[in-house]
Parts: sequence; C-alpha cells; structure tokens
Amino acid sequence: MSIEQIGIENKAKLLIAIRDYRCEQSEKWADGMDYWASEKTSDTKVLLRSIEPQRKGGFVNIGDVKNMLEVMKQNDCHSGVLIGRRFTDAATQEMTQDNIQQVSDEYMPPVKPENVILAINCCVDELCKTKCGAIPMKESDCKGYLKDSICRVRSISDVAIFHFERGWIDLMKSDLRQLLLISKPTKGK
Repeated sequence: MSIEQIGIENKAKLLIAIRDYRCEQSEKWADGMDYWASEKTSDTKVLLRSIEPQRKGGFVNIGDVKNMLEVMKQNDCHSGVLIGRRFTDAATQEMTQDNIQQVSDEYMPPVKPENVILAINCCVDELCKTKCGAIPMKESDCKGYLKDSICRVRSISDVAIFHFERGWIDLMKSDLRQLLLISKPTKGK
C-alpha cells in the first residue's frame, strides 16, 4: 500500500510517529479529527487536522483553513498541519501564508528513512511492552521467537529492518502503518 492510499486519519498518525510528536489529545468533529501534539524536545504546540469535507467535490477550502487558524489561535498553537484529499487554490495560498503545512493525496512531506525506522522501533517497543510485558534486549528474550511461530509485531519489525537496509522508504512507511493499526485500541476494550 502506497502512502497515497493511506487514509487521511492514518496520515496524521503516521506524521505524529515519524516526527516524534507527543500526542496530547485527539478530538473528533463533524468533518474530521484534530490531534493536539507537541514536539518532545520543546513545548511547541502543533495542531494536526485531518479533514474530509462533506460538501460536493470534497475540497478543503479557504473557510476550512480560516477555521483551523482560529482554533490554533485559541489554543496557542505555533504551527499546524492540514491533511485532506484535495485543496482549492485559495486554501493552499492561505496555508502558505499562515504556517500551516498541507498534506494531500498528491503530496506527503518528505521524511528521512532514519526517522521512519526510529518511529518503527518506538512502536515495536511499545507493542512488546503491551503484549509481552517487556522490551526484549536480545533475540532470545523475545517471547515471539520462543514460540513455534513468530508474532506479527516481530515479523513486521524484521521486515522493516530489511526495507531500511535496502532504502525502500515507501515500504517502511507501510510497515509503520501496519504497526500503528496493531496498536490502535479496539472498540469495547
């Protein structure tokens, strides 16, 4: 699955993981989802908004951008990321002026392979703690290797390392997306 095929909400989660943001809260609203995050190295606040307008054509327009700007000002955010499928020209111009980064079906900000593999490693560590109670320090510590078959987390981790060694960043992003889906809480829990 290419990065363009990843859903809007998952693109936000992918950016949070790759940029190593600390996600403080999320809020669902009529046309999308807001993620309030901050940089781990500073307390700079960032609003990541995924939006799928219900209007004809599904374009993010200048009104959507102005609404996001108002929310950013009310919550003292320093920057923003607006994630949508398609944007009007006016919306794109407004975002350029107001420190809001655009992410669309046509454009995903470039990322370094090192940042993706670090995000994958952090996600794997969290999943190991959740599923097995500890992060394995060596291969023999991994409960997934001790069983007859390897666990899904360990399998994705091993494949991601192979993809990293080859420099296949799109496949690494897909590996990270799979891990994020595994870590997503299921309803009813």
